Amino acid sequence: MSRLLVLCLLLVGLCAVRAVAAPPRNYTKSAHRMGSHFDFTVVATSDTLGWRALNAALHETERIDKLMSFWDSTSQVTQINRAAGLHPVVVDQELYDLIQRTLRISALSDGAFDITFASADKIYQFDRQAHAALPDPAVVKASVARINYKNVLLDPQKRSVMLRDKGMRMNLAGVLQGYAIRQTRALLDRMGIQGGLLNGSGDILCWGRQADGSLWRVAIGDPLNPKGVSSWVEVTDVAVVTAGNYEQYFTVAGTVYGHIIDPHTGYPATGLRSVTIICPDVELADCLDEVVFVKGPEEGLAFINKLKGVDCMLITNDNRTLVSRGMKASYYKNNDPAHPVTAP
Repeated sequence: MSRLLVLCLLLVGLCAVRAVAAPPRNYTKSAHRMGSHFDFTVVATSDTLGWRALNAALHETERIDKLMSFWDSTSQVTQINRAAGLHPVVVDQELYDLIQRTLRISALSDGAFDITFASADKIYQFDRQAHAALPDPAVVKASVARINYKNVLLDPQKRSVMLRDKGMRMNLAGVLQGYAIRQTRALLDRMGIQGGLLNGSGDILCWGRQADGSLWRVAIGDPLNPKGVSSWVEVTDVAVVTAGNYEQYFTVAGTVYGHIIDPHTGYPATGLRSVTIICPDVELADCLDEVVFVKGPEEGLAFINKLKGVDCMLITNDNRTLVSRGMKASYYKNNDPAHPVTAP
């Protein structure tokens, strides 16, 4: 064998070793999707794969937004709303399946989660200002008269969806970010991405490890200091979803009323400032934070404790921290460890 051939083979082998041994890196990209800020991080061993994966991830969220957004005039959800009380609308299988899953959550939670919440008239302004009083009770009652998940009619044979009554509207805002992140993770899996963290305005899903081999650290905000941190978790292969009422709210006589409405009463849910759900399924977690907000501290905590593989951390209006039985986190409060209360 000639020396030149031997040298070429050695160089090829060296390049192959270097390609295999290339250290992983964290690649990050941000975008505005679904009316929220999204931050996506993936771990990859090449710039080509890292940036291609991020671009594909953001394209996937855009695709889902156009298909299912309440605000897009061409979306299939908008078509369903326009046909309310008139006729069914044939939709894509993924939208049909998602709506079907939300109705199961509605039944499980006794209607605490309800995608027909958009049927309510807008009678509140969540402008962070002090208001003189809540709306008249009769106005509140009338505003939610058409909210009822049981009036979402599905036909599996025709793959159609219909809202039974005129004036009904559905909005998937309470689950859409979680669903988009779930689908994006599946896409990245198919592309060979073995680690990442997807964050859609507090709806977080992480898997694998960071480039340096460490777990993902997810901070949980402090409602009294929205730019601060009350606690954090170091996790992988799990969703961490946090919802709070400290960004969209108004006050009446010193009481804070957040933007999450109780579908049964029409009034803003009270008693909680922040809800964090931890479980493997980011879509489910995105629904459950709203369920807990509506049910309130004690009933919401008891509800989570009945679910297998789901944990939560709740911060109440009076700044108590309540956690489910299996919840583990690191806590800070004025630089000293806090002592959360665990439900029996």
